[in-house]
Amino acid sequence: MNPIAERLARQDVIVLDGALATELEARGCSISDALWSAKALFACPDLVREVHLDYLRAGADVVTSASYQATVEGFMRCGFTEAEAAALLQKSVRLAREACELYCSERGVDGGVPLVAASVGSYGAYRADGSEYRGDYGIDEDALVAFHAERLALLAEEKPDLLACETLPCLVEARAIVRALRERAIRIPAWFSFSCRDAAHISDGMEIAACARWLDTVPEAAAIGLNCTAPQYAEELIRAIRSETAKPIVVYPNSGEMYDVHKRRWYGATADFGTEARRWYAAGARLIGGCCRTTPREIADIAAWAKN
Repeated sequence: MNPIAERLARQDVIVLDGALATELEARGCSISDALWSAKALFACPDLVREVHLDYLRAGADVVTSASYQATVEGFMRCGFTEAEAAALLQKSVRLAREACELYCSERGVDGGVPLVAASVGSYGAYRADGSEYRGDYGIDEDALVAFHAERLALLAEEKPDLLACETLPCLVEARAIVRALRERAIRIPAWFSFSCRDAAHISDGMEIAACARWLDTVPEAAAIGLNCTAPQYAEELIRAIRSETAKPIVVYPNSGEMYDVHKRRWYGATADFGTEARRWYAAGARLIGGCCRTTPREIADIAAWAKN
């Protein structure tokens, strides 16, 4: 079963959620750590559930688990045993599922039960050195397969509806994830979204059209697109993807703000997601949400248009 295809047969747009880490931070959870948002799985799990629930209340059809930067190795470096680390990884999916259950008890299930996407962050997220925006890992595809296989299997045990393979800076990592899914016989539909440097290229410099062309042949890829990318590039990137595939296109850019690493602050204006979502839809996107620095407000703006 492909829940993306099933949902798009009933509605024109699937509304995704927005940022988790920056929203947790805004609500007082300290995530200044190599684990980033994954730290919240043991530091403030109730707040993780609350943020998921607020995105559902804003109109999201999908909530994405707090597992972007979560790995067994990363948790073990923080003092957890291997078994405890595996349990924390799986807890991310359970918290998202609990939020969906709470939402359904509040509002009913008109329009369908919300979906849970287990976040599968890139190897660069684990390294916590910004390489998910460069792709200069210095390891080969086999090593990436080994890295992804264990946590994919752990996440799959919790039976999420989807896998969000996100912020990928290079096609080799997408290939590695596909190999890991096949090696572990994981049949959960996945979307593959890339971080992009401009309106035509992913972070390592490859044209996004070439990535879409390859993923178009991959049965595991239920949707293809981009995330954590400047919103002004999204429309042309969507068109480039559409030129190579008829699969649904997923797009969830960042807020449009810039981060000053020296002053440690964000600056610039947030994009008007309600307006931009219309352009992204016209270009071909069907799964639309937000990434870093977006909030339930931006998701509500998208939903107000998409669900009318």
